[in-house]
Amino acid sequence: MKLAAAAYPLDWFEDWAAYEAKISAWVAEAAGADILVFPEYGAMELSSLGGPDVAADLEGALREVSRHRPAMEALHARLAARHGVHILAASGPVFSGERPVNRASLFGPSGLIGHQDKAIMTRFEREDWDVVPGNGLTVFETELGRVGVLICYDSEFPLLGRALAEAGCEILLVPSATETLAGFTRVRVGAMARALENQCPAVQSPVIGVADWCAGMEENTGRAAIYGPPDRGWPPTGILAEGDMAVPGWTYAEVTLDAVREVRDDGGVLNFRHWAEQEDRLSVSICRAEAPQTA
Repeated sequence: MKLAAAAYPLDWFEDWAAYEAKISAWVAEAAGADILVFPEYGAMELSSLGGPDVAADLEGALREVSRHRPAMEALHARLAARHGVHILAASGPVFSGERPVNRASLFGPSGLIGHQDKAIMTRFEREDWDVVPGNGLTVFETELGRVGVLICYDSEFPLLGRALAEAGCEILLVPSATETLAGFTRVRVGAMARALENQCPAVQSPVIGVADWCAGMEENTGRAAIYGPPDRGWPPTGILAEGDMAVPGWTYAEVTLDAVREVRDDGGVLNFRHWAEQEDRLSVSICRAEAPQTA
């Protein structure tokens, strides 16, 4: 299958038609791929539809984006059906209670498959936006295989990726949004580590560029990339493909589930199979240096 990761800039829209035109063009460009991945908080550009004051206000931006969620999902469902592709839509806030979750939705040719809400909040989400975690992880059963989603910070926690892999996931999608190079690098390292541990591809799609009109999304750093285990039948660097830093557009790589299964069964190392052996070796002893002898 062909995987596509977007390096995606946020744009200002005067009306819904402008947003629809942008998303339609991006999907059409990558329609030769099987799975298209948009970034974390890419939906925040919809805050522009509320006007400058709303977009510049933290709470106002969250609520404006959530207000457009039904129309956004309907648009992505139409595009997935039109082009016969799977699309992980850009995540964004959804108010299902008093405070919003950060939700990414996966669509296939037959419509909405399901949602993944971010599991672990960053400091900004906790302390400024008051975005709350979702209720667990989701395995998406698709005609392409089992897919899991680790939204940005979630990719930095090994047990989340492992839970998805043990539930049968063979492809991990990692939408991200990071202000600094350090933040991007943390998610990149996390995605590459999850690909190594679970011996499967991980697709990172970041927000990039400046959006100084959008509260919380003013500066964004990253590059799109697709990673795999650095092992037999895979690139020795673990990088299947990567785009240029801060350059908008799609990055593509082709993978097969046979390659995932082969490396899990007979790789140079067997991280996926040997994971459980850690549990028997977690006892820790403390070895203290002896105090120096005095005359």
